[in-house]
Amino acid sequence: MNRRTFLAGSALGALAQNRTSAAPRRIAAILTEYRPTSHADVIVGKYLEGFNQDDRPPYPRSKIVSMFTEQVPTTDMSRERAKKYNVPLFRTVADALTLAGERLMVDGVLLIGEHGDYPTNDKAQKLYPRFEMFLKIVDVFRQTKRALPVFNDKHLSWNWRQAKRMVEISREIGFPMLAGSSVPVAWRVPAVDAPLGVRQRHAVAISYSGLDIYGFHVLEALQCMVERRHGGETGVRAVQCLQYQECWNFIQQNDWARNLFDKALSHSQTRKQGNPRDLVKEPTVFIVDYNDGLIGAAFLMTGLVEDFTVAIEVQGRPEPISLLMNLQPGRPYHHFGCLVQNIETMFETGKPPYPVERTLMTSGILDFSLESRIQGHKKLQTPELAQLRYQTSGASHFCTKGWGPDGKRLEI
Repeated sequence: MNRRTFLAGSALGALAQNRTSAAPRRIAAILTEYRPTSHADVIVGKYLEGFNQDDRPPYPRSKIVSMFTEQVPTTDMSRERAKKYNVPLFRTVADALTLAGERLMVDGVLLIGEHGDYPTNDKAQKLYPRFEMFLKIVDVFRQTKRALPVFNDKHLSWNWRQAKRMVEISREIGFPMLAGSSVPVAWRVPAVDAPLGVRQRHAVAISYSGLDIYGFHVLEALQCMVERRHGGETGVRAVQCLQYQECWNFIQQNDWARNLFDKALSHSQTRKQGNPRDLVKEPTVFIVDYNDGLIGAAFLMTGLVEDFTVAIEVQGRPEPISLLMNLQPGRPYHHFGCLVQNIETMFETGKPPYPVERTLMTSGILDFSLESRIQGHKKLQTPELAQLRYQTSGASHFCTKGWGPDGKRLEI
């Protein structure tokens, strides 16, 4: 056994066999940690255990052939899973990509830098090392003179400059990159999308939980809908975070915000009974001013709801487009299966189904919004985001069916 591996066993020989274009793609999983209900569990777990995580078909076509975990908590699953599914577990990112050799021995990379014991800064951002792990992956690409598709889970980075640099590097080296979370591709009720190429005036998204961890999710729910408007994504000129009474004042002082808030809230399946002002202890809104005049508002309403809803004013329609992005509350966490389906599209075709710039924009909006918060909730101009423009395709990528009474998927 090579001294740089410690759980490869007999798997290395099988994994080093020659591949053909028709063979399943071979994927390296680069993880911060792998524990129950972590993102590693519900993403990598679907590759190892099947979409329903019950060791039965259907499975993704690609195969996990190596793993690296930066941390090993007391509830670690990586060692047991690696042994059970005969997947080599390596001590370094480079070894996971080369199978402890000199050449790239995989066809794609899952970078899941979510969960783990990492510090939190004064902006309430958890400092996950996604950027640092990404650089280690890219270093292998440079050394081997070959690049692969990379999926990055959730934020590109907690820091705008780092997030921007990740996308720039992918362009410089020339490899496809997909990023983001499961929320935009989750089962929608109703199964609708924003019409492509039609002007939008205002948009609202509502969710719950922490400023950083779910602030990203609710902003991404907003962004995946507004990027489809006339002209595509035109950039963001300013952001502002309001909290407590100022959040309620914003709703009351803007008819569009109040109307869209109520419309979005009408789709919630978890709304608690009672006065929202009594239920929500720390109401927060991220206000996003786009270059083309669209105004978006993403609310965190912990205590009122535990799901994701959106409502958008669309030109030419008497009623807003509104929906629930429905996340399964327990295993197998159907929405992560929807995400894996989209990751598989990139691994199989070499083309991301939706632009990585969506995640870049969302990462930037969140970073500057949290900066607004610690600067006394003042409105911040964002010339960096004003320059970020992109187009999305007409296709929609969300799941149109959910799960049955047994919790298993109705759509693969």
